[in-house]
This record gives sequence, structure tokens and C-alpha cells, in this order.
Amino acid sequence: MDELNFKSDNEAPAHPAILEALARANVGSATAYANDAMSLALNEAFGRYFDTDVSVLPLATGTAANSIILAELSPPWGAIFCHPNAHIQNDEGGAPEFYTHGAKLTLVDGPDGKLQPQALEHAITQAGVHGVHNAKPAVVSITQATECGTCYSPNEIQALADVAHQHNLPVHMDGARFANALMHLNVTPGDMTWRSGVDALAYGGTKNGALTAEAIVVFGRPDWLEGMERRRKRGGHLLSKMRYVSAQLLALLDDELSHRLAKTANERAQALAQGIEATGLATLKWPVQANEVFIQAERALLDRLKAAGAQFHIWPNYEDVARLVCRFDTTTDQITQFIELMKKEA
Repeated sequence: MDELNFKSDNEAPAHPAILEALARANVGSATAYANDAMSLALNEAFGRYFDTDVSVLPLATGTAANSIILAELSPPWGAIFCHPNAHIQNDEGGAPEFYTHGAKLTLVDGPDGKLQPQALEHAITQAGVHGVHNAKPAVVSITQATECGTCYSPNEIQALADVAHQHNLPVHMDGARFANALMHLNVTPGDMTWRSGVDALAYGGTKNGALTAEAIVVFGRPDWLEGMERRRKRGGHLLSKMRYVSAQLLALLDDELSHRLAKTANERAQALAQGIEATGLATLKWPVQANEVFIQAERALLDRLKAAGAQFHIWPNYEDVARLVCRFDTTTDQITQFIELMKKEA
């Protein structure tokens, strides 16, 4: 039986094209601290990708990308509006609060892991009713794809951005699974970001074939750059040999590699979801739109699957919900084997 690892796309190997790009970058010397030719090429490369002028800061982790953006956009007394399931709320160990020196994550619930415009409007307007006794509304943050595996359409993003911008709040997008959402929606990168009102993006590459490569992408606000650059340095994320991060980012954009890898992962997730549903042994907790499949089943069955060698996470706060993540290297044989194992252990 093949390894049935559906725990996380973080556990995938680097794609061969990424390793080839690293090998090409690993020739001769290069200026340090993101002043190398590859790092300096990112603005133009991402500008073509998004079809607009952008400012790009490469770094190694999504936690740093999100936290540096939020620290630039929010004062220490600010309120950052996000969904209760948001990665910045549940999976970053307080890093956004640490980097912002105390900004408050203000949770706004909504179905399928998504913020809703009406609820966001209410939260923003209520946040300041007690003046200095409240955290001051500062930023709206959305996760794309969401932590429930769903995706905001451009229209949904625009509706939230309209609310945020009416209150003079910038919009941050956590794009750890950016390409997966893009492939599901079948829209352009610009449509899913700046054309829909996104002001700053944490672009994720590590979950989509890179060894370790993330980027801050800023749309139309060069005045934010100095603060972000200084926070990147002060927070220990200005790598001296940044060319190796930038080489990966350029490789992901080359020949639409990121799109091809995300498309494969999404297709495997659809096949896995359909196969699981066909067994009648589990139901889908949320719609499968990107590369994550959330199933609800008897806990005893989930435990037996784990004992038999299948690897996945039981989702926090849900005793009978499992998350299965498909990757660019997930095979159809692995999906078939998981379905057969599920039937065997039922």
C-alpha cells in the first residue's frame, strides 16, 4: 500500500522544477539581502502575473508574511477583522498580535469559513461605540482559500472590500492556498485580488510545490513598503541568501507552474470527495472547492483508518470531522487505496 498521507500540503516534497531552479540559482555569487538579480526581478514578474504594478517582498514563511502586512496596516490599538476559523486566529501562535505589538483579532463568524458583508459592517460599526475603550477598526483580513476549503469569488471579495473601504480600512488576503483558489474560480490573479479590492496579499508558494517560498505583494501602496521592509528585517526574515527564495517564486510563475500544480491537487480532492461520498460512510462537512476535503463520519471509523495507516487530522472542535488534504503529488492510486481502506474498516 502506498503512503496514505493526507495530513497537509506542507508535507509534500518540493517539485522537481523548484529544485532545478534552486540549482540554477546556486551558481556563483549574488548580492545579499534581497538585492540579488532574482529578488530584484520579482516586482516585474509578479506585475505581469497580476497585470498591474506591484511591490514584492520575498520571505520564508506565511506566518511572517501575514504578520508583517498586518503590523504595517494596524496600530497596536487596532482591530483586525477576520473569521473565527482564519489561520491568523488559530494557527500562528499569536504572531500577528506579537508583530503588531498588541492589535486585537476581532472575530466575525459566517458560514463555510467566510466573512459576510452585513456581519462585517455590523462588527466594524459596533467596534468603536465606546471610543478609546475599544480597539480601533484597522484592517479586514480574508483567507483564500478558507480554512474550510472554500473559496471567495471575486464578487464576494468585492462586497467585503466595499464595506472595508467605506470605513477606510485596507483589505489583507492570506493566500497560503492562493493558486488552489484561483484554479477553482477560473479567474485571473488580478480579478481575485486588486480588481476586487484587495490591498495586500500574502502569496503562498510552500503549500504548492515550493521548498520554502512566500511573498508579500502590495497593490498600489508603495508608501507601505519601508515599514514592511523594516519589519521584515527587524523580525529576522530578511534572509541573507534571499536568491534561493526568489528563485522558487520565479519558478512558480514560469510557464504557470503554480497553476498546474494547484489544478492537479484540486482535481485529486474532487476525486477523493466523490469516492468518499459514494461509500455512504461519510458526508462532506463543507463544499470541496480547493484541495481540502472535510468529511464527517463516525469517530470509531476515523480512528480505525488512522490505526490502519491513513494519515489525516481530526479537525479541532469537531470530534467526528477529518480534514484530508490533496497535494500536487497525490496519486489516483492513493485515492483508490484510501477509499478501499475506508470500506474495509467500516
